[in-house]
This record gives sequence, C-alpha cells and structure tokens, in this order.
Amino acid sequence: MKIVIINGPNLNLLGAREPNIYGNQTFDQYFEALKSDFPQLEFDYFQSNVEGELINIIQREGFSCDGILLNAAAYTHTSVGIGDAIKAVNTPVIEIHISNTFSRENFRHKSYISPVAKGIIVGFGLDSYRLGVESFLKS
Repeated sequence: MKIVIINGPNLNLLGAREPNIYGNQTFDQYFEALKSDFPQLEFDYFQSNVEGELINIIQREGFSCDGILLNAAAYTHTSVGIGDAIKAVNTPVIEIHISNTFSRENFRHKSYISPVAKGIIVGFGLDSYRLGVESFLKS
C-alpha cells in the first residue's frame, strides 16, 4: 500500500512556526517516525507553498497510489482548484489539519476540500497524519 502525504503552504516551517499551535517538531522528524511505525507501507511526501504545484502532485499521484493525506493548510479555505483536482482523481483523499481549525478564526471554518474528501481529521497535532494512515489501513 502506498500513501502520499501532501502538505501545503508554511508547513515547511513546522517546528519553528507558531509552536504554541503547531508544536516544536519538524515534519521531517515526524515523517521518519511515521515511516518507522508503519514499515509495511510505502510513503511519499511532498510539500509546496505553491497552489499549482499541489494540484500537479494530486493529479500525478491520484491515479496510482492507495491514499492521499492532504493538509492544504491555508489553501483549504481558498482553493476551488485543489477541490476540483481531488474530484478529478480516483484515489481517496483525507483532509488533515494539525490544529482544530474550528476553534480558530472564522475564515478557517470553510473548506473547499471537505465536500470532496473521504474524511477529515482535525486537531490532533501531527498525530492527525497517523490517524489518517490508520483509516486507510482499516478501509
């Protein structure tokens, strides 16, 4: 089973960016632990601050992998294009958020991804990704 993790803007700054919200661990550190916890799985990871690049990776991977964990970050609330890319592919996508977006600013309460996602995992810190992996294993 192959799982692709796609992270959007500013998530390259995890560990340094707003640690009171996102914690002190970098995503690379977390990703190594995640791969270690699920050695039977193949993982790919992609991060970009550019909306079009995220769409390109969804289109490229969305017909060949078994699942996508997508944390589109701020693009969640603004990108019709990312939502359309998810609708265009066969691979199920789980929307991931590290923080509880519903306890934050009102603009974070709207998602263009949720209506086309298999499911949503919100507010469990970096562990949100592990929960997403586990959901693919159980389906």
